[in-house]
Amino acid sequence: MTDSSSENVPSRQRKRFPAISSRAYEHPADRSALVALRKLTGFDTVFKALSGLLPERSLRLLFLSDSVRVSDAQFTHLHTMLRDACYILDLEKVPPMYVTQDPKPNAMCIGLDEPIIVVTTGLVELLDEEEMRAVVGHEVGHALSGHSVYRTILLFLTNLAMKVAWIPLGNVAIMAIVTALREWFRKSELSADRAGLLVGQDLQASMRGLMKIAGGNHLHEMNVDAFLEQAEEYEAGGDLRDSVLKILNVLPRTHPFTTVRAAELKKWAESRDFQRIMDGHYPRRTEDKDTSVTDSFRESASHYADTVRTSKDPLMKLVGDIAGGAGDLGGRLRDKFTGSAAGSGGAKGGSNGNGNGPADGGSGAAGQGEG
Repeated sequence: MTDSSSENVPSRQRKRFPAISSRAYEHPADRSALVALRKLTGFDTVFKALSGLLPERSLRLLFLSDSVRVSDAQFTHLHTMLRDACYILDLEKVPPMYVTQDPKPNAMCIGLDEPIIVVTTGLVELLDEEEMRAVVGHEVGHALSGHSVYRTILLFLTNLAMKVAWIPLGNVAIMAIVTALREWFRKSELSADRAGLLVGQDLQASMRGLMKIAGGNHLHEMNVDAFLEQAEEYEAGGDLRDSVLKILNVLPRTHPFTTVRAAELKKWAESRDFQRIMDGHYPRRTEDKDTSVTDSFRESASHYADTVRTSKDPLMKLVGDIAGGAGDLGGRLRDKFTGSAAGSGGAKGGSNGNGNGPADGGSGAAGQGEG
């Protein structure tokens, strides 16, 4: 790793993952999109040709001139975390990192030619050392996956959409691309959360950091289990009207809702995939060129099928019922939109008529749907 020495190893014993491929921690939907893009001949060349149109140079100069660059002399603890994260994920070149004055807790990894990491003072002041380590690992995960390129494109297109809003067809076309990019980027955030856990190797610290981002610096007033219960209630509660509102609420966002991120990360931390990585069994970068696009899309499709099948969300349950050939579609649609049972008629034979409240209001596992 460039700019590293023996003093840059983690301050406490953490496992390192030499030559780890970003495919090891990427969410299936994120991974399939990235594998396809990497296989497109000339794709990176075309995107980098756009650098003349994008404000990347301007952004670099802005952060250099009006933010504090993390180094051995400035924000030393962050610099150590950054080098630790790059050491653990075996990222060869340590990306520049800046702290910018902004009370809103935030962090991002942007750039076409070379990624840069930016964290706000609000985030630095909010999180403790282990929580911040997970965030730095999160951003290094973005850099390793190459997310910074597509994040920069998303920022550019979002700004462009605002400038051409007065052109009906032009705005519609750009917003369609922006919407698709946002859906991908929400999944990439789940990937980066996993990278943060691999770097910090402290699930409780990752959970605390997400709670603080949601509720501020009042940790003594918050509880991880109760926070995760919110994700379960969010995913399972309500009727089809609530399901539609969830979709509308998340469309303009680049990040999944915080409770959902926490539930997804906990679920992954308890998975066999995570344990295999911790045991040293993970895909290497040398194997990336041999990755099959078809297999990646098949894994993504399988993931979404599992999500629909196991989700407690009323809309997802309805989709699963339809896919499974459930009868009385009209009645089920009416019941789910109104939140009422079908009545006593037809209860014989195990119909959903129970006469009390929403037909699918049972409890279940923590939120399975992402975004």
